[in-house]
Amino acid sequence: MTSEVIVAPRTPGIARRARSGQVQMSGVALHIPAGLSFEEWAQAGRQLSNIVDSSAWWLGDWLVFGKTNYADCYQLAIQRAGLRYQTLRNYAWVARRFPVGRRRAMLTFQHHAEIASLPVEEQDRLLDQAEREMWTTKQLRMAIRQGRGEPAPDLEVVPANSRIDVPRHRVTVWRRAADSEGLELDDWVLTQLDRAASEVLSG
Repeated sequence: MTSEVIVAPRTPGIARRARSGQVQMSGVALHIPAGLSFEEWAQAGRQLSNIVDSSAWWLGDWLVFGKTNYADCYQLAIQRAGLRYQTLRNYAWVARRFPVGRRRAMLTFQHHAEIASLPVEEQDRLLDQAEREMWTTKQLRMAIRQGRGEPAPDLEVVPANSRIDVPRHRVTVWRRAADSEGLELDDWVLTQLDRAASEVLSG
């Protein structure tokens, strides 16, 4: 028997119980039936991971459509939906850089985000290689560094006095933003810097 993840409606005051063999999601919990086998539990995890990754594409496409078709009032819809505009902007930026026909289903949204600032030909070359060699996002990032002739992180020589003083409250906000996108803090920071640099350099 294969477990199936069921998305329950976010209806206040209604508790949804998982039926036999079904893992159900509600607005505040994941309901897992007793006696679920390891294989079914692992399958549910893969499905949940796919949902999280796909949602970044969905939200990015949603914002692009809204900005194109409802320029005067789309931000009102964002507020009513309780969504974070900065997060949506990041998703939309990647979505614009990768039309549907160029997105790779075998790779994650974050794979695409890592190379979104690169020229199209370079993007496709790296995506091809990442698919072929089943790279993680960190392996992809390493390939980008090598392509730029940058030393590997463990060989970088950083002056002892090189530092950026960041107020603790900012780091806390950055960490929350990274968590909301399912990223490690360093991955999130690098993605934001790449995006910002690309936007500035493209005018």
